[in-house]
Amino acid sequence: MAESSAKSRRTSNVARGRPPKTDKAKPANATGQRGLAKEIARQTQACEGDPNFMTSLARGLAVLSVFAGHAREVSMSQISLETGISRAAVRRVLYTLGKLGYVGEYAAGYVLAPRVLGIGGAYLSSTALTVASQPVLDALRDEVNESCSLGILDGDELLYVARAETVRIMSIGLRSGSHLPAYCTSMGRVLLAALPPDTLAGYLARTQLRPRTERTVTGQDELLAILDRVRHDGACVVDQELEIGLRSAAVPVRDRDGKVIAALNIGTQSGRVTLSALQTRLVPALKRAAKQLESVFD
Repeated sequence: MAESSAKSRRTSNVARGRPPKTDKAKPANATGQRGLAKEIARQTQACEGDPNFMTSLARGLAVLSVFAGHAREVSMSQISLETGISRAAVRRVLYTLGKLGYVGEYAAGYVLAPRVLGIGGAYLSSTALTVASQPVLDALRDEVNESCSLGILDGDELLYVARAETVRIMSIGLRSGSHLPAYCTSMGRVLLAALPPDTLAGYLARTQLRPRTERTVTGQDELLAILDRVRHDGACVVDQELEIGLRSAAVPVRDRDGKVIAALNIGTQSGRVTLSALQTRLVPALKRAAKQLESVFD
């Protein structure tokens, strides 16, 4: 009842043109990562009745995805809550993963074992885009003295696949493999803007546009208008919608056929870089770097 009332108040504020009040949010990275388990659960449900779909494997991957959203060990009950899988099934999954060397017991819960690095590392070392992006990101970081990243869509979320960092500018640590919401991030909006209309409509139907700060755009019509501007400008600037004090800009990275395959961004602190400087100095630098990265596909 209280949640329903709070939602009504937020909707009313948006309708009157006032910024929505924000609840105390979980750390952005943790919230994004924990959405992976829900995404896997949604896809698993969609595949019910498919004789070729292995539900047990899907459960194992859902359990593994939970660890990405936690800096410390996780308990069996936490995993069950976040995946929607029964405790008995979670116990069997953890037992199997433990026997195979992918998780281990620690304190009152479970942690990932080093063997999982082989899975993620294989992707990062075998994909031409990620291999080529690191020197480009390093050079861009040195040019603008700001943290730079490359991202793609992973389901309904933004996935960081490469990063060159100066100093931490967010309350959370970002790294390759981190997930964030797509609707309130500059790279996410660049990637959403490139989706076919029906795919974008499906994303909006599934996604609750939660206010991360008082500046977060939570109206679908307003977000669609922003995405139209992103398509027109070939760039996106987000001002403190994910976290107060954080500004970012992003541009698309295209393949030889002109298809958007990734997004490149610069993140900075609002007290250090003005919006005007972000648009006039950093966006052109981003576009030059994107062109350099796109030359990999020529």
